[in-house]
Order: sequence, then C-alpha cells, then structure tokens
Amino acid sequence: MHSTLQRLIPGLLSMALASGLALPAASASAKTLKWASAGEIPTWDPHSQNLSLTNGVHAWVYESLVYYNKKFEIEPMLATKWELKTPTQMRFYLRKGVRFHDGSTLTADDVVFSIARARDKQSNFGIYAQGIDKVVKVDDLTVDILLEAPNPVLLRQLTELRILNKAWAEKNNSVRPKDARSKDETFAHRNTNGTGPMMLKEWQTDVKSVLVRNPNWWGKLEDDITEVIYLPIKSDATRTAALLSGEVDMLLDPPPQDTPRLRQNDRLKVLEGAENRTIFLGMDQFSNELPGSDVKGRNPLKDVRVRKALYQAIDIEAIRRSIMRGQSQPTGSIIATQVLGWNKDNDKRLPFDVNAAKALLAQAGYPNGFEVTMDCPNNRYINDEEICQAVVAMWSKAGVRARLKTQPLATYFPQLLRHETSIYMLGWGVPTFDALYSLQSLVRSKGAGGDGNYNIGRYSNPQMDALIERIKKETDEKNRLELIHKALLLHNQEVAHIPLHNQVIPWAMKKNITMTHRADNRVDIRWVKIQ
Repeated sequence: MHSTLQRLIPGLLSMALASGLALPAASASAKTLKWASAGEIPTWDPHSQNLSLTNGVHAWVYESLVYYNKKFEIEPMLATKWELKTPTQMRFYLRKGVRFHDGSTLTADDVVFSIARARDKQSNFGIYAQGIDKVVKVDDLTVDILLEAPNPVLLRQLTELRILNKAWAEKNNSVRPKDARSKDETFAHRNTNGTGPMMLKEWQTDVKSVLVRNPNWWGKLEDDITEVIYLPIKSDATRTAALLSGEVDMLLDPPPQDTPRLRQNDRLKVLEGAENRTIFLGMDQFSNELPGSDVKGRNPLKDVRVRKALYQAIDIEAIRRSIMRGQSQPTGSIIATQVLGWNKDNDKRLPFDVNAAKALLAQAGYPNGFEVTMDCPNNRYINDEEICQAVVAMWSKAGVRARLKTQPLATYFPQLLRHETSIYMLGWGVPTFDALYSLQSLVRSKGAGGDGNYNIGRYSNPQMDALIERIKKETDEKNRLELIHKALLLHNQEVAHIPLHNQVIPWAMKKNITMTHRADNRVDIRWVKIQ
C-alpha cells in the first residue's frame, strides 16, 4: 500500500490539495476504522515501553482498574468502586464476570500479578506504581493497594496500569515485561490477552496493526465498530495523500503545512486542541566526556552556562512560525498548561539572543564553540526532524557544531534508555495531569519505583530530589503546589532541559467520522462513530 501511494503522490497530492478531491462516500454499514500517524507501535507488551501513542492503543486491548471519562475525571473500569480504608490502604472491588480474550475470568490474582509486573525493573511503568508498597488479594474480586505513604495521585496513576492474565503470562514465558532496551522478544511482545473491547488480530511491524471487536466485552461502544486498522506512515506527503484518496479515515497528526488546505476540503473536518505534551531537548549531564565531541577530558554540558547558551541560541518563534505553521505554543516550562502545577512564572523563556549565547560559551571556556552529537526521532512528534535540523542550524551561529542523527522511534527510544546520546529530543505528555509525573520521571535522580525513568541526561540534584519526595506524599493542596512551583523554578534555573513548545494537535478525518478530541492525543475507541 505504501509503495503504491508513494508512486501516486506527485499527481494525487497536488490535485487533491488544490481542488479538494472528492472522497468516496462511506457505506452506511461500514464498521471498519482505518487511521494513521507517523509513529509505529513498537510493542504489544502493556508494561514495556511507556509511550503515549502505544499506551492509547493498548488501552483498547488491556484495561485498567480505573480510567478517564471525556472530562478526564476518574471513572470505574475493571474496578466498580473503591474506598480509602486508611490513609495508606485503598480497597478496590472488581467487576464481576469480566473475561479475558481467551475466555478466562478476571480475578484479584491477575491484578496483583499485573501491578507487580509493571513494577519490574524491565518495565517502564514503575512511574505509575510509585508509592505502592504492595498489592494484596482480599478475595477473588477484591484487592487492597497498600501505600508507603499517602498518595494524592494514586487513582490517576492507576489509569495507566493495565491488567493482563496471570496464567496466560506464566504459560507463555511472559512473566516479566519485554525489556525496551533489548532486542530480545517475549510472547507478550507480539501477542495479547486483555479484557478490552478490541483484540489484536494481526501485527506487521512498520506496516499495520489490525484489531477486531471483542464480542464478549463487558462494556458498550458508542458505535458497533467491528475492526480497526492502524497504519504507521512516516512520510507526511504519503499520510496526507492517504486521507485525501480515502485510503484512511483519519490522521492523528496531519502535517502543519497541509492542515489549512485539509480544512478547505468539504469532505473532511479538522478537530484541534492543545495537547498536554511539551517538546524539549535533554542533555547528558553525567558523562565525564561526550562521545564524538572535540572536547576531551570534560563534558561541556555539565556547565549551566553552556546549557543556557544552547537555550538562548534557539529562535523558538521562527520554529513556531516557519516549521510548525503556528501550531505550537512556545514554552519555558516542562509541563503544559493543563497540568496541575503549571503557573506563568515558571513558563517564562530565556530570551533568544545569539550574542548572549556566544558570551556564555566564552565564559565557560569555549570561545570557539565545540562539536557534539544530537539525536532526534523522525516519526514521533510533529515535524520532529525538521525542528532538530533548525536547532542545529541556529546553534551553528553561536559556534556549536552539532552532528544530527535521526531515526524512527522503534530504534530511537531504546537508544535513549541505554543513555547512548549527548543531546536528544523528547516529548513528554502527562497522563496523570499532575506535575509529579514529569518531575519524578525527568529530573529525579535515578532510583527505584520509577524515579528518573526518563532522566536520560542523568541530571541529579539533592535539593530537587528532596522536593520531589515531599511532593509525592503531601496531601495539603496549597503546600503541594508550593513545592511543585519550587521544583519547576529550580529546573529552570539549572536548565535541566531546554523547553521548546507545547504541541497543538489537529486531527483530520472524513466528515462521517465522529471522535472526541483529547488533550492526551489518544483516540478512544469507546467514543468513535462511523455514520
């Protein structure tokens, strides 16, 4: 399919965008949803790689105890109710009669097993289990989650801890999750057994994922969707052509340069909103020497003056205007405005000033700049590769000579998790809508329970660690917000990362498709309608 579309692009795309290509009308009985974005789903193991696109699709197959409704309020899922027995003991009552896709019945044993699996060292989901001491079976349909200390965001964390069948995992040698840093595969990497409304039928890596309706699901979809086909299409032009030709029904990430013209096509519609995802650059602040750099015996990125110089050499308005076509919100914070803890004071950017950047580099001992490598994904975020190319060009004006390497997310993220990068791009959404998730993942020193699980640059500061530990346990809302603001201010003062912008996410689709646009950029199959 992709090669055929590629051959058609020169004529098809120009004609379609110019004149508004008529799309084939959907059959009234059509119950297949075909959608696409640039990124691939790198694994079907629900406790392996913590990536937003992957998690969103996994949620169709594997369910959690609780989840979000359309207003991002917590609602029952596999648990029908819960109660706080003590400040450190939460009891959950499981839904009766829920069956996994292989026909086995959900029990407390599956919940205890799954949360323990998510806490495994090979999992990237420990961040969602932070603060949990242990999970205890009370009876077949009741579990207690015992906490190390009161946890004000436990329920929001649990939205991402999906439940799989213990017996199935044991039978298929998948007790531990697939290690995202390794190429080794487990059975759960390519096979699924959840309780959700969709079942994985086929997965061709980098080609398509096919899911079919679970006829025994306990819940109800808004429409009788019988099949979903997801297509990872890296090329912007190919994705746009696929929508315009009717090959796909919906694009999760229409290219910014095409979005205005897609709006004008009377057979399409575009839904738009700000995402709770911040795009930023991270830097190795741990290694004593950067591989591939012409600076020997020391690491320039350990010097805050160098990090400030890199920050101030970036013309973020030029990126917003020329690359993002206005579809971004420049930011000075590592959390978006929808996230609890955001405030204006911590959202102020350092000013773009090439001369100031040069002066800072000279003060740090690099009057002629230096060489460094930079890594960037080319199919994960909106215009990710183009942004990195622009940043490299901007840095060159300040004297920093960055050699850019771009690669697809399937190889990019394992490299990051192995800490094989000097400077890198990352986009961080916040599933809990609480700043702790970002602070604990990105700037807490590496440790147990999800601490520093995406602290790729290995930034470490005892003052920051102490603030985050207090944020984890503080239940007084006013005191907790003050602690979050202090941590965000410290992050900015030390330039632990270089924030770029919050993504604005348009979704483009045929007019017969109805979806609920979400700030976490996830398509929720429960609310999709095909007219």
